[in-house]
Amino acid sequence: MRIALVTPFAWSQPHDVNEHVDGLARELRRRGHSVTVLAPSNRARDLAAGRRALLGSFDEPPELIAIGPAVPISRRSRMGVPVGVRASLALALARGGFDVVHGFEPGLPSLSYLALRDSAALTVATFFSPERLGYPPGRAQRERLLARVDALLATSEEVAEAAALRFPGRYELVPHGVDPELFFPAEKKRLVVMEWRQTERPLLRALVRELVQQPGWELVLLRTRVPASRPAVSPRLRGRMRVRTARTGAARAEVLRAASIFVPAAEGLARLVAEAQTAGVAIAAPPGRGEQPELAAAEAARMVEDEAFRARRAAESLAAAQSQTTEALADRVEEVYARVASRRRSTTARSPFEERDWILADLHLHTSWSHDCSIDVDELLDHAESQGLGAIAVTDHNVFGGALEAVERARGRRLVVIPGEEVKTADQGEVIGLFLREEIPRGMSFGETVAAIRAQGGLVYLPHPFDRLHAIPGPPTLHRHLAEIDIFEVYNARLLFEAYNEEALRFARKYNLTRGAGSDAHVLAGVGTGAIRMRRFSGPEEFLVSLHDAEVLRRPKSLAYLQGLKWVAQAKERVR
Repeated sequence: MRIALVTPFAWSQPHDVNEHVDGLARELRRRGHSVTVLAPSNRARDLAAGRRALLGSFDEPPELIAIGPAVPISRRSRMGVPVGVRASLALALARGGFDVVHGFEPGLPSLSYLALRDSAALTVATFFSPERLGYPPGRAQRERLLARVDALLATSEEVAEAAALRFPGRYELVPHGVDPELFFPAEKKRLVVMEWRQTERPLLRALVRELVQQPGWELVLLRTRVPASRPAVSPRLRGRMRVRTARTGAARAEVLRAASIFVPAAEGLARLVAEAQTAGVAIAAPPGRGEQPELAAAEAARMVEDEAFRARRAAESLAAAQSQTTEALADRVEEVYARVASRRRSTTARSPFEERDWILADLHLHTSWSHDCSIDVDELLDHAESQGLGAIAVTDHNVFGGALEAVERARGRRLVVIPGEEVKTADQGEVIGLFLREEIPRGMSFGETVAAIRAQGGLVYLPHPFDRLHAIPGPPTLHRHLAEIDIFEVYNARLLFEAYNEEALRFARKYNLTRGAGSDAHVLAGVGTGAIRMRRFSGPEEFLVSLHDAEVLRRPKSLAYLQGLKWVAQAKERVR
């Protein structure tokens, strides 16, 4: 597979997310995949190489493309990505021919968010921190992003729960991806390592009190952030206490491989615990330590005094580390990639009906049987024929009588009528059933409605799937039932914003879905404003085959004019 891994953080500077991305990229390449990291960078040679890569051949994409200089980003940031950087990202995505685009921490205004939003490939998103979920601020923007993401990943349950509040969906947990060779356990020293944060002063005081009574044991305060406060060395541990700054995995490995005990910060670097476990270090992090820091100091003291207890905890660390390696990460991610790739339908061969004549078909129409339409069935049939239509689908709201009447009245005409119904689901928008035999009740779940259509041998047609001015199926529902949707409406002439149709077309292209179009007309003047040019068919099977190489036709008319006609007709009906 061709894979793009997109990180929002400067590749030229140490960052825990970049270490995760780098480990995943190296392991996936080892398994034969083509992996390109798209990232900002402040290193001049990276930027120069990135420009050359964007202008060169993409037959073999480079391992790293520096898209542009890094800009400061945080959970409070509202700084946009520069226009030039956006253009470079769009060029990389267009020329890369990627099968999967994987964005990391997309809840920031960054390259990751833009890549997932704009890519036409299959997409996966990974979240790392509950503190990086503030973007985009608008709910509609978040819903648009979710509709384009095929899988949601998180590195912990805490992160998944926080992310689900802003980006609802089903999250899967993935390992941090620690290099077991880099953190291979060395001979252990009488060394306690504590992760330093400014808020951990009570824990530090308690730990110093315990270690004062344990001569021969040393304490290292490990800083993983710069700038960060530098704690003062306690006089009570003079000669046995020091401060180390380690922002990279290699620097942290140097400290942790020889350590016997590790005391993590309550709000520290989550990856650091996995690294300590891989190095075979006993972890002192008892329940309740966030409210009572002294509990962690007491547990560390017990480990110092009880060698057997310390050995058991070290063994537990090594056992837990097996699920956090880069190999385990790649296994999990490969499984996710394969699953989302299976949603894409195979390319369909050309229609075998090339000898048949072409017809125009409007696949979404209403009659006076719908509560909001005043078109008489005979008027609809006459007008459809006068407009040159060869087939129409009558799809009244939650009622099947109009379709049956239209089928009966069309006997002897050249016009083909497909009996259908537009069914309102409980809370996931509407679903159209085509080639139905009987009415389907409204108010069922999306899945139950789809099952009822298929039970009749009908075809599932999803109308206006991204019209956010009305109830529509959410992204999880769409992805869950993707294989059961026979036809995906990519053009609806009644939508107020053309962007909703464009989103539907983009979605259909992404998964190779069979495309449909209709006018959704509620007045005669709207009939045929959205249609499909297809080969003549007989029955649902031939209809589906003929749609595979059909052409979507757009005959737009003023929506205000058409809506005005509808209101006038409704007003006359009320007067009568």
